[in-house]
Amino acid sequence: MHTTPRAAALRPKTSRLVAAVAVGLAVALGSTGCSMISPQATTIEYSASDGVNVPSSGPLLVRNALIVADESGSAGNFIAAIINDTDSTETLNVGLNGQRATVTVPARTTVSLGVDGVEPLLIQGLDSAPGTDVSVAFQSGNGEGVELAVPVLDGTLPQYAPFVPEG
Repeated sequence: MHTTPRAAALRPKTSRLVAAVAVGLAVALGSTGCSMISPQATTIEYSASDGVNVPSSGPLLVRNALIVADESGSAGNFIAAIINDTDSTETLNVGLNGQRATVTVPARTTVSLGVDGVEPLLIQGLDSAPGTDVSVAFQSGNGEGVELAVPVLDGTLPQYAPFVPEG
């Protein structure tokens, strides 16, 4: 087989071009391949504060729920932000250690327990020292309700010191 000088001159350039494209594709796939199979951290929901966000327990949303207790853990104040995005007044039922409390939240408002003159829910007989979690039940509207581990904190941090129960 006879090749012309022009065809022979084109072969090395073509093979170099194919090799460059192959290397480029390998680098692109290698540098992005990990993100194709691992979850993105920004898509994972989490509670960004000391308290916990309660998963849907009816029409009300409960955010940053926590309990601030005295040193012995015998009593604590439950604080949280309760959001009502509905057009009607709703009631949140909170249950802990056989005790039940309700919080009424007007339509299209947020009630922050322990803020703006709203008293936190006092829990007597808490029996959980700061640094532990307590199982608390939440339910509103026609929702099934949910039970969640809520952290018990103390007044070491200045923002929680006012919430430590007296006596």
